[in-house]
Amino acid sequence: MPSKYQLFDRSKLRVLPISERKSLLDTSIIAIPTPCEKVHPSLEIIAENLATARDNGSSRILMIGAHVLRSGMQKYLFDIMEKGLISCIAVNGACAIHDFEYALHGRTTESVATYISNGQFGLWQETGILNDIINEAAKDGRGFGEAVGEYIVKNKLDHADISLFAKAYELNIPITVHVGIGYDIVHEHPNCNGAAVGQASYTDFLIFAEALESLEGGVVMNFGSAVMAPEIYLKALSMVRNAATVSGKEKAICHFTTLVCDLHDLPEKVNIEASKTNAEYYFRPWKTMLIRTVADGGRSYYVRGFHADTIPQLWTAIKKKSPAGQNFVE
Repeated sequence: MPSKYQLFDRSKLRVLPISERKSLLDTSIIAIPTPCEKVHPSLEIIAENLATARDNGSSRILMIGAHVLRSGMQKYLFDIMEKGLISCIAVNGACAIHDFEYALHGRTTESVATYISNGQFGLWQETGILNDIINEAAKDGRGFGEAVGEYIVKNKLDHADISLFAKAYELNIPITVHVGIGYDIVHEHPNCNGAAVGQASYTDFLIFAEALESLEGGVVMNFGSAVMAPEIYLKALSMVRNAATVSGKEKAICHFTTLVCDLHDLPEKVNIEASKTNAEYYFRPWKTMLIRTVADGGRSYYVRGFHADTIPQLWTAIKKKSPAGQNFVE
């Protein structure tokens, strides 16, 4: 039986071509990998742990918020991926939108202040193609991330060379998209099917959980995701530990490393939980990723800084530890 409440009629919406939108970012922000003069000591350790995890077949998980892509860090990540130091990437819905707009249009990011005043914010025709991709993915039983990467690659979009989704698809690295319904501009569109979004995103969650089954001895990195990353990581880790316990293992998946890079001011000793009267207690990456989930034998590191600083530093640390003559993305 349908809802007894009235629904918004999406047929009333005006959806304009993206060419009519003034975008704030274009491909000129994509940075060329350049070694840093100084590298945070914790990132040196993470570089070592990533290489060890790769050699041992343990998971190397990268979790990011959309500002990583808006900071132009794509080519740094591509190079790390090509070295086998990332085995799974988890992102939010905004990452998929920015990546797809870059690949298709070469531009992304609109002014909220400009377009919310007349209700045009988010309502751009070409961005809505993502909904069509998701709808097909759900029918086929595939995840959101895989479907977007495949679309960009197979349709040879003009700027596919700077697409994280395309690179992940080409390298056979799962990129999982974790969506909150109503969070993303494509949910405004008439062709958005909430059931399909949920199905494709849940498929990605199960892909992500499967990736955590090999986390013993591995690494989980979170760059700038304050809610999505710690929350899906927490639930998926509980699932894989539960399954391991059922199979007869005790204290399974305990020895691994976590890294959080963000702008919050945290104390030097991040393994001590803040008081509930402290606002930082509610910063999920701290208590979830740096304390509670590594309490049984893991290690955690926090590096404060902008993505345009921390990711190049990590890349530099990796480059220093790579065999001489190994090629890097130009």
